[in-house]
Amino acid sequence: MALFVEVAKRKSFSQAAVALDVPISSLSRRITQFETSIGLRLLDRTTRKLVLTPHGEAYYEQATRLVEEAQRTFDELIAQARGPSGLLKIAAPPDPWVVHHLSAIAGEYARLYAQVRVHLDLWPHLVDLAQEGYDLALAVGAPRETSMITRKVAQLENGLFAAPDYLDRAGRPERPADLARHQATMVGVPSASSTAAASTWPLERGEEMVSAPIGRAISSNSQGMARRLALAGHGIGLLQAIDVESDVECGRLERVLPEWQGLPSPVYIVTTSRLLPAKTRSFIAFASRQLAEQLAPRGVTLDEAELTALYDLQEA
Repeated sequence: MALFVEVAKRKSFSQAAVALDVPISSLSRRITQFETSIGLRLLDRTTRKLVLTPHGEAYYEQATRLVEEAQRTFDELIAQARGPSGLLKIAAPPDPWVVHHLSAIAGEYARLYAQVRVHLDLWPHLVDLAQEGYDLALAVGAPRETSMITRKVAQLENGLFAAPDYLDRAGRPERPADLARHQATMVGVPSASSTAAASTWPLERGEEMVSAPIGRAISSNSQGMARRLALAGHGIGLLQAIDVESDVECGRLERVLPEWQGLPSPVYIVTTSRLLPAKTRSFIAFASRQLAEQLAPRGVTLDEAELTALYDLQEA
């Protein structure tokens, strides 16, 4: 059952064999014997891909829960004997604040839990956690896949920033509508069918909200690249305030329309299941509290229900 779950989860015999540290031939033979014993085909194999049959889909859903519960029970026994242990793989975006805060949190966690080996991978997008073998991920913004289990740990403030020399040349906006005549540095991939004039930034000031039009724009999928474009004087950027603190303090960037903010960016810890081994649960509890406390002064405070969920998680 566990071998089948690993193959089905990764949709690859070769990747499952590496993860399980067994020969592909042995793994394939065991799965074939399993299918023969129950008289049903669970996997359709071709030279190019591997897919679950309808019987395989139904069995995978049930078997996954049983295997995860068995693994968690085993981990609990090990944890009671010597604490959380094993390799903990974490995926995270390469944003500057992530590198700064997550490195410190991971280092402190590794000091407290010597039996856990922490591995951090930086990706500009959320990877397939199950297929790539990650235990959890840190994500800015909600994942598109609704099957993911998310825990909000913070909210980051977004503001408008530009280089002083750009503003000296192009003028300083006095209201959101003035952004239409400015060059912008945008984070995200614009639609191929959209025009620059059709792009807007949602901005808020207290209870007031507007959709500010954007003029010509240079876009990127990276907060770091958008920051560099703003620093180089290529326009006004809607950036995470935590990433440009030092730039503002040193005068390299200037806050534009400071009374207006972009919509806050939620920060989530993401897993693929609620049944988590001790190493994952202990890291989530530790990192959630740390991130919530460290980012709150530079972001948007979580509401009482969200904070209560984090504190309950740590106590659990």
